[in-house]
This record gives sequence, C-alpha cells and structure tokens, in this order.
Amino acid sequence: MMKKTKTYIKLGVLLAMGVHLTGCTDLDETIYSNIKTENFYNNKLEVNQAALRPFTHMQAWLAPTGQNGYYYHSELSADQLAWPQKGRHGYDGGDHFRLHYHTWTDNESRLRGAWGLMWMGLGLVNNAIADIEGLDIAKIGLTEQERTTLVAQLKVMRGFHYLKIMDLWGNVPIVTKVADPINPETRPRAEVFQFVEQEFVENIPLLPVTSAQNIGQINMAAGYAMLSELYLNAEKWTGTARWDDCIAACDKIISGQAGGIGGAPKLSPDINSLFSNTNDANPESLFQFQYSRKAGFTFDWGGFFMGYDNIKDVLKVGYGGWNAFVVIPTAFDAFADNDLRKKDWFLFGPQYKYGTTDPVLGTEEWDGKPFAYVNSIRRESEGDLTSEGSMAEGEENSGARFNKYKSGTLDDANYQENDYIIYRLTEIYFNKAEALMRKNGGTATTEAVALVNESRKRAFSAADWPTAQYTVSSLTLNEMLEERGREFIFEGKRRTDMIRFGKFTNGTWWDHKPTNDANKELFAIPANQRAINPNLDQNPGY
Repeated sequence: MMKKTKTYIKLGVLLAMGVHLTGCTDLDETIYSNIKTENFYNNKLEVNQAALRPFTHMQAWLAPTGQNGYYYHSELSADQLAWPQKGRHGYDGGDHFRLHYHTWTDNESRLRGAWGLMWMGLGLVNNAIADIEGLDIAKIGLTEQERTTLVAQLKVMRGFHYLKIMDLWGNVPIVTKVADPINPETRPRAEVFQFVEQEFVENIPLLPVTSAQNIGQINMAAGYAMLSELYLNAEKWTGTARWDDCIAACDKIISGQAGGIGGAPKLSPDINSLFSNTNDANPESLFQFQYSRKAGFTFDWGGFFMGYDNIKDVLKVGYGGWNAFVVIPTAFDAFADNDLRKKDWFLFGPQYKYGTTDPVLGTEEWDGKPFAYVNSIRRESEGDLTSEGSMAEGEENSGARFNKYKSGTLDDANYQENDYIIYRLTEIYFNKAEALMRKNGGTATTEAVALVNESRKRAFSAADWPTAQYTVSSLTLNEMLEERGREFIFEGKRRTDMIRFGKFTNGTWWDHKPTNDANKELFAIPANQRAINPNLDQNPGY
C-alpha cells in the first residue's frame, strides 16, 4: 500500500538542471542530501522507502493538489477549465490569462515550477535505480527477484515521467544517471519516444500482476495503460501511427491478462463510485494515488477547485479553496441536460446549506445575497447579462464548479479518504475505440461503438438511453473528442487529447480564438534552465 510514509534517502546531485532540493506540498518528508548509501540501506524497509520516494513526489506534479505542475498546464491551456480574474482576486500577474490565450513565454514562473517538479522526480527515480541496482542484497535479505521487480517498477515510473515531460516539452534530454552528464543535450522527441517505449516494453512484463494486494503500486495493468497512452499519441509525437500496438496494449488490460483489483478490471456500475471516498479498491481503477486523511496524507483538491469558505456550508466539509478553476461556458454546454454527469459532477445553480433550503450567501460581488453558480463569466452583478464576458470579468460565482470527487461530510467515517485515479478501465475502452476508428479511416466500427457505449450508458437513465447511445454513423472522430471531454473532465487529459485531434491551436472556445500556431503544441523550455544548461535547445517559436 502506498499510504503516507516518511522517507530518509540519499539524494546526491539531481540532474544539474537547476533543480533544487525542496519539499513537496503535504508530503511531510525529511530529506538528507549527504547520507551515504552504505549507511542507509540496512533492510528491506529502507529499500522500499527509497523506491517509494519518487512515487510520493510524483503526486506533487501530477495530481490537482495545488502545485503548478503537469495538471495545471494541461487543463488550463485547454477548452474546459480556466482560472479567470474574479474582481480583486485571481489576476496573479496574468499567468492564467496567458495560459488560456496561448500567449505564454519562456519566462513563466509556473512553467519553471512544473519543469523543476517533474525533473526532480526523474532525478529521484534515477537515484533509486542506481542505489538499488548496486546493493549487496544478500546483506539485507532481499532476493534477486525482489530487486528485479523493484527496479522494473522504477524504470516504468521513469518511462512515465518521460512520457509526461515529452508531452509538455517534446524535445528534451535523456538522462538515466544522476548528474551524468552534467549538461545533457536535447534529444528529438522521436528519440525520447523510443526510450520511453523501450523502458515500458522491457519492464512491464516484469511487473507484478495487478491485484487487491498491490493497489497503488506500479503494476502490470498500470504499465499497459501507460503504454496504451504512448501508442495512442505516437503519430503526433513521432509521425508514425501505432494503432495496432495501442490496441494490443489495451487488450492486455481488457482481457484480464494484466490482472485487476477484483481479479480482472471491470467498469464501475455508475458514474460516481469510482470518485467516492470509498474508491480505494474500485475494480475500474488501474493506477491510483492512495491518499488518506486518516493517515495524514489527504487528497486536497480544495485549493484549485473549491470556492471561498461559504461553500463549506454547502458540502458540510472543513476545507475551502482559492475560488480558482471554473468550468468555462462552452464546456458546460457540451453536456446534454439529461446527462447525469452534468447533474452529479458539477456544482451549479443556487447553493444551499447542506441538507436544508437555507441559501448560502455570497461574500464578494454577491455579498449578503443568495449565492448561485452561473454558466457565464461576466460582471452580472453590474448588470451585464448578455456579453460573452472574458478572463478579466469573472465574479465569485462565475462558471459551474468541480464536484466529481466527493469527500463526504465531516461526520462521514470515510471523510476525505478519496484516492486519486490516474488510469481507469474506461480510458482503455476509449483508447482502443479511437485506435480502431483511426485504423478504419476515421469511421467507427461496431466494436468501437460498443466500447464507448459501455461507458456512456452509465450517464443516462434507461428511458433516455435509446436516443443517447451512439451508432456507427453518430460516433464520428469529432464526437469521440467531445465524449472524451465529457467523460474525463477534471482528469488532466484534455490538452493531450485536443492536440491529437488537431483542435488545440486551431479550435475556438469561450474567450479563446485560434492561434493557428503549431508551435504552441509544445511549451517553451524555461529560460532559466537554458541559462543553466547551454546544451538545452529551445523549442521552435520561442
């Protein structure tokens, strides 16, 4: 189990890429930078702690817990979420504006933060691999099989780090040893892709089969989910499509060959249980972060997603937020009114104190007045009820809000025990369906339709399903992108999907016009990193 653990490890120099030794929010680790390896690895527990350290760090940049990492940049640059200014709050130097309008530069502080977090994580992985590969395992009672499994898990984790780094920046160095070389050279994205593929193909078969006993670990189903994502994006990332390989990776999971929490993975019966505060052993999950408030390591999505403290009364919880991320109007409109996801996954409309009809009151523009979330981002308190609005014109109640993960109330025995789901079986169904369609010239096959409908039918009543289900003619590639957006909203996947479908730089959404600049499909290499390492090449267009 990957519950909260204090770790004490040898770090050494990381990647000599401007990465500093900083703690990760809420990880509560103690770090020593100069402990000698021979003084640390005294038993299996300490070896496992060293292998766990990169995993706990990964939560800082991947999960939506307030860090400016992969999640922040992937979601706020796409067409579903935004962080508009709300009166006197949220301008933040225009950071979120530039991300929304695709006008970012190579000198963005939040992008520097993402680079530092992700490369530090990669350094931690490399360090752990080197240490564990070099151990005299006989002295600590570790078997060769146990070491092989640990190293395979770490190498797949290294591949996952590179997959996400390559997604954001494309052309980056390939480094497998700590501080060797000191100033690594930029490698083409296609070469990075080949490295990631090799890490996965060589090591996924060495992973433990997914089971109820290894929830939260990097196991075989998690590995094949990563490989599925890699191959799904191969054409965009390398110029060569790998649809058959994507399908094969999906089939390893769907068939049960890679295992599952319940013996074999299966879809949750409804749209909510996978995100509930009892989701730890949900059979749809393939890979997750095992958070636990009881263990002192809470999945705290409140910062990005919760409104101000008045929303505590709506949900009967003890946490508030920054009133940051909102659902933009065009994204909320993409859900049909009879789609159960529109009702269950958002806070929208008048807000009442939990279990009552007593209205919650506003505290800013709507101070002292009944509070309601609206599907607009404009100055309605000042009489603007018709304009499109803009990133600069939000109010405290602008936009539908996140309610996909539900912590339960303060008196719930499982309050804030939610795990964060990284990969789930539904995504594998969608990946295979898309690969089948693209192999078929962009036209749906009966198998592709069946895969998507199997998930979609959970979002509609039995009475509505006959007209809501897809057919071979209605499931176009454009509709596939739309349905991916609806199903995976808030899950950190939208930018990657939009780029693969050719809609990221050419699309129009609320208060965003196309840039038609293909260079924006990659972020800039931070200027300070290029100053530190002269061998880092800047991406085109910056």
